[in-house]
Amino acid sequence: MHINKLFFHIHYCNYRDSNEPRRVSRKITRTLQHHALVFFTRGTGSIIIEKKRYEIKEGMLFYLCPDVLHSIELDTEEPICCVTVHFSYASVSFNENKWAITNEVELLPLHFAQELKDYYQVDTIFKKLVNSWNAKLPGYEFMTKTLLQQLLIAIYQNIKKQNRNYSTSLKVEKIIEYMHQNINSKITLTELSEMVQLSPTYLSRTFKETTGYSVIGFFNKIKIDKAKELIIEGNKKVKEVAQTLGFADEFYFSRIFKGIEGISPSEFYNKNVHGL
Repeated sequence: MHINKLFFHIHYCNYRDSNEPRRVSRKITRTLQHHALVFFTRGTGSIIIEKKRYEIKEGMLFYLCPDVLHSIELDTEEPICCVTVHFSYASVSFNENKWAITNEVELLPLHFAQELKDYYQVDTIFKKLVNSWNAKLPGYEFMTKTLLQQLLIAIYQNIKKQNRNYSTSLKVEKIIEYMHQNINSKITLTELSEMVQLSPTYLSRTFKETTGYSVIGFFNKIKIDKAKELIIEGNKKVKEVAQTLGFADEFYFSRIFKGIEGISPSEFYNKNVHGL
């Protein structure tokens, strides 16, 4: 799933911060028709999701999925502090000059329960999201959707740092940096695998899992993004842009450009420079 292709709708948000123990125990059993993230920074209790019990404690993030029965029970003796956001999403893509909208068919790549370490950034963004929602200032709907995307990215980055393969993720970032530095050249999978000391097969799989693109596909996307900048400047012909970005063949460049943007470089130029 590509998070950059998701369009979110937020149903509601909650923030609970009680410094006093609860006198009455509260147990909730329900099934949602949407997604929800619940993050605890204080409190104890348990959540049962698909018949598996998870402990509520500081730093626990819970992902509640649609149509999945769950029960939440909070301890009465402990103060509670948690934030929640309830949302739905669809996949929105733009290919071959056409928009495509697909209703959610996949769950987010999160476990039902995840303990976050060094969660300051996640907590800060989450509270900013909830505060923006509750304030209802002009533009709050757009702001909260943006903050939800930032929140998911922060969560993924937090989990990635705890993952045993964090060093591999750093190597992927090193490759992307190398791509930007060598955007005017041609690179090969073998060259990159030797640079980060990973086998080509393992690098290809890891890179795709991390970015959602193949190694060469990602490099071509970076090149085409740069090509659009050069074309809009209007002082280079298509052949010159192709050569500047390391494409020996103008026609191959045009084919890659159209595959990504849905229109040829010349059509892109006419629409964005001459307004045709």
